[in-house]
Amino acid sequence: MTETRETLRTNLLNQIDHDNIPAHIGIIMDGNGRWAKSRGKTRIHGHQEGARRVKTVVRFANDLGVRHISLYAFSVENWARPSFEVSALMRLIRAYIVRERNDLHAEGVKFRLVGRIEELAPEIIKQAEISTELMKNNPGLSLNLCINYGGRAEIVDAVKKIINKGFKADQVTEELISGHLYWPELPDVDLMVRTSGEMRTSNFHLWRSAYSELYFTPVLWPDFDDVELLNAILAYQNRERRFGKISEQLGKE
Repeated sequence: MTETRETLRTNLLNQIDHDNIPAHIGIIMDGNGRWAKSRGKTRIHGHQEGARRVKTVVRFANDLGVRHISLYAFSVENWARPSFEVSALMRLIRAYIVRERNDLHAEGVKFRLVGRIEELAPEIIKQAEISTELMKNNPGLSLNLCINYGGRAEIVDAVKKIINKGFKADQVTEELISGHLYWPELPDVDLMVRTSGEMRTSNFHLWRSAYSELYFTPVLWPDFDDVELLNAILAYQNRERRFGKISEQLGKE
């Protein structure tokens, strides 16, 4: 990090309200391919750099006191990509889980996969289960790696579970649906971040993002660092979250 970057980081740290850190941040990690193309590299190289960036962001978020980070790593729609890229991404995901396990554990981070996990390769499931078990009692941030995930798929799967349990239509509530999502204990997303300049949420955490603050940045994911995360958090803190109410009801003018 250059001296200028360190100065920016320090200035932003002095501006943010450390008592108003978003508890759950969702990140759509976009732009790996464009980052690589602009450097004459392959898309796979871009994904590798993007995986390295995860470590920086997770560590810094943990230090800030963020309780949950959900990373959109592979969607249910991503299976339609070229087979060689899908295979490379799956190898990269497995390698990341194994490679980062001890460091994440040492930093007190918890870990889990979120999505249609049963459809993944057995070795990925096995390695994820090892990491989840190892870190389950850690006190820090929960890193939720969303693999084979889709917001609509999550809601559909929740409805199927409810039907299979025999609930009647008049018993269905928001709380009941929330309790049948992939990880029911995971709270709503406070801040949803998307990198690379695209301005859509692309089927990510549809249920939990009902009142998320949205933050879009042109920065490509491999360039998204602690300074960029602070910019996103500062933007979040400068907004008024009313949840359907008016300012006067929140004690604000």
